[in-house]
Amino acid sequence: MFHSLSPHARGLLLATLGGLVLTIDIPLVKLGHANSWSALLIRTSTTLVSTLVIWSILRGLGMKLPPLIPGRIGLIVAGLYSLSSMTFLLAVFHTTTADLVFILAFNTAFAAVLSWIFLKERPKPATLAAIFLMIVGVLIIVHAGIGTGNLVGNALAMCSAFLIATAITISRWSGRDMGFASLMAVIPALCIALVMVARVGFEAEAPQWIMLDGFVVIPIAFFCLANAPKYLSGPEVAMFYLLETVLAPIWVWMIFTEVPTNASLIGGAILIVTLIAHSAWQIAQGRRRRASLALRHPT
Repeated sequence: MFHSLSPHARGLLLATLGGLVLTIDIPLVKLGHANSWSALLIRTSTTLVSTLVIWSILRGLGMKLPPLIPGRIGLIVAGLYSLSSMTFLLAVFHTTTADLVFILAFNTAFAAVLSWIFLKERPKPATLAAIFLMIVGVLIIVHAGIGTGNLVGNALAMCSAFLIATAITISRWSGRDMGFASLMAVIPALCIALVMVARVGFEAEAPQWIMLDGFVVIPIAFFCLANAPKYLSGPEVAMFYLLETVLAPIWVWMIFTEVPTNASLIGGAILIVTLIAHSAWQIAQGRRRRASLALRHPT
């Protein structure tokens, strides 16, 4: 059924599934009540085990699978995802969920700029205007974090957004299947987590929630989102991370009653409204192009 879909539809299906599953990542990590390095250790180790088991089973069934890491490009992409995983998880413990996911939404702007520079996919004026408004939204959130202890967490979130956008851009440029490479990226983070836990000690009141995150949520989400750039542009894929932007604060508010600050709500509203408007504009532009082609080449 999947192969019967058009390439664009395949990309939309993968990105939507990955984005939706990713929305429960932060709540599961918080439910574990662990320190940052213990959470990273549990999350990365379970993700690695899950990846190797799934890959081995599918290969044993005779399915044609891509290599776990496709060459040097795969190593670069895996390294970027590894760094983003560490900065993301550390940000979970150093800033609010709302600030984190709102700033992560900025990866769409990063992806657009990187695609322009390296893939020669020049953004239209409307896209540049959207990027400017997103910068304003992020600055509001980051400025509010100065002096509150959230500045470090917000900076880590910004780094994570940039690293994800870079990985998406390189994946699209290569055209290779990076689904397993994004999951094998946990190995460097796992090694660092082992060293840090040995120093500061292991602490996790409910590790089963983080294990569920690593065994199920992360493999599904990252496999889908890492494969989507084969069918969609970098900015389009990055936009599906916005599902986490919208839904993760809701899940955290419902579970932990963590209420976003006014600055977070204002900055987040600017980001979300801008991206929704830009997405609607892109859809409308696509429809106009298809209608124009239909008129020029009637069947």
